[in-house]
Amino acid sequence: MALPRMTSRLFSPTRSSFRRSTPRIAATARTFSSSLPACYQNASAAPKTDILVELAKSRRTIYQLGKNSPVPDSKIEELVNAAILNVPSAFNTQSTRLIVLLHREHERLWDVVIDVFQNMVKTGAIPEQVWQKQTLPKLEGFKAGVGTILFYEDPSHIGPFSEKFSLYKDKFQPWAEHSNAMHQYFLWTALESLGFGANLQHYNPLIDAPVAKQWDVPSEWRLLAQLVFGSPEGVPGEKTQKPTEERVKIFGKQ
Repeated sequence: MALPRMTSRLFSPTRSSFRRSTPRIAATARTFSSSLPACYQNASAAPKTDILVELAKSRRTIYQLGKNSPVPDSKIEELVNAAILNVPSAFNTQSTRLIVLLHREHERLWDVVIDVFQNMVKTGAIPEQVWQKQTLPKLEGFKAGVGTILFYEDPSHIGPFSEKFSLYKDKFQPWAEHSNAMHQYFLWTALESLGFGANLQHYNPLIDAPVAKQWDVPSEWRLLAQLVFGSPEGVPGEKTQKPTEERVKIFGKQ
């Protein structure tokens, strides 16, 4: 089936039916105007690099999420479009696909995931005690948020490049996944800048088939990750860092 080169799909919070988001795309990339938290309000007076570093520091995993969105849904859509237009890809393959589920559609996603795991409990793949005390509360915590972004890859936009540049044939898929990861990081960090808390999950491939059926996702698309977001109702856990000297090597420094 013919697919657009760049795709973002947005599901309405008031309708269960699927609709494509078809914003007008200008010849030049649109500037994303975010509502920065208080610590970034004087952004014009601070070096852009400092703002970038502070945003990177602020991006943390938040599991306790609520439904109090700090921005209208249109701002989320604007953010997703900014990601799809501005995050780079190797050879400009533009193979990343994003599906955004908000409000009731977001809840429906986690109901689907819960159903998948309940079936695994019935077959004995997951112990009942683990399900009740660990897995189910975690999934219900995700459901309590505002939305989820599903990150996909469309292989049909990678194959032609693999054939054309045979020297790099085996590299295009990992390169595409690198680009997909950049979309994940961009959106995770940007959602933080809007006042959301978020966490990144990987329930694929367990949920691939029922999710594709529920939202009519093309069968060839590969699900890679799920970014859950909502109002931050808790604090991130303690994060330890290995010494930078063990992880960074600089040569030629003056």
